[in-house]
Amino acid sequence: MNEKLEPYRCGLKDGIPIGLGYLAVSFTFGIMASGAGLTPLQSVIMSAANLTSAGQFAALGIISAGAPYLEMAAAQLIINLRYCLMSCSLSQKLTAPVPFFHRFFVAYGVTDEIFGVSVCRVGRLDPFYSYGLISAAVPGWTLGTFLGALSGDLLSERLLSALNVALYGMFLAVVIPPAKKDRVLAGVILASMGASYFFTCVPALSQISSGFKIIILTVLIAGAAAILFPVKEEA
Repeated sequence: MNEKLEPYRCGLKDGIPIGLGYLAVSFTFGIMASGAGLTPLQSVIMSAANLTSAGQFAALGIISAGAPYLEMAAAQLIINLRYCLMSCSLSQKLTAPVPFFHRFFVAYGVTDEIFGVSVCRVGRLDPFYSYGLISAAVPGWTLGTFLGALSGDLLSERLLSALNVALYGMFLAVVIPPAKKDRVLAGVILASMGASYFFTCVPALSQISSGFKIIILTVLIAGAAAILFPVKEEA
C-alpha cells in the first residue's frame, strides 16, 4: 500500500502549483463560458471532461456561432493533436508492465504542464504519481471555472488579462529548474522558442494552426535532439 501511496503524495505535492495556476486561468474561462450562454454546471462539466484550455476557449467561439458538431470535432482534433505526442512520450516512461486502465486514466490527465512535470521527473513514471498530479490539477481547473461562471462580468478586462499570464509563468516554473541542470535541455528549449517565434513572423507559416504548429516543431526539434544527443536506455 505504501508503495502506491508515496508516489501519489509526491505527485499531489508537485501538482499543487499546477492546480493554483489552473485556478487563475480557468476563472477567465468560466466568465467567458457564462457570456457564451453556458450555465455554471455546463461550464464545470466541460472543464472536468476536457481539461484542455485552448480547446475549451476555441469551443466557446464555435458554440456562440452555432456551428455544427462536425466543425467542433474537427477543431478539437486539430487543436488537441499535440496530446497524442505527449501521451506517446509518457507511455515510454511508465513503469512496465502497466495495465490498460492505468494508461487510460493517465492519458485523461495529460496537459502541457502535467506533461512537463512528468517528463522532468527522474526515473520511470509511476501511474500513481500521475494520479497525484491529476488530483491537484483537475480540482483547480474545475473550481476556477465554477467561480468564474458565477462571477460573470464582475472583473475588468485588465485583471482578466493578468490572470491569463499566470499560466505562462507556471509553465516557466516547470521548465526552468531542469534546464539549469542540463545544457542540452536548455538548448532544446531555446531552440523551440526561437522556432516558434520564426513560425509567428513568417507570413506563410503564421497561417498554420497552433495545434499543427506544435506538432511540426515537436517532431523536428525532438527528432534532431534525439539524433544529436541520444539518451541511453535504462536497464
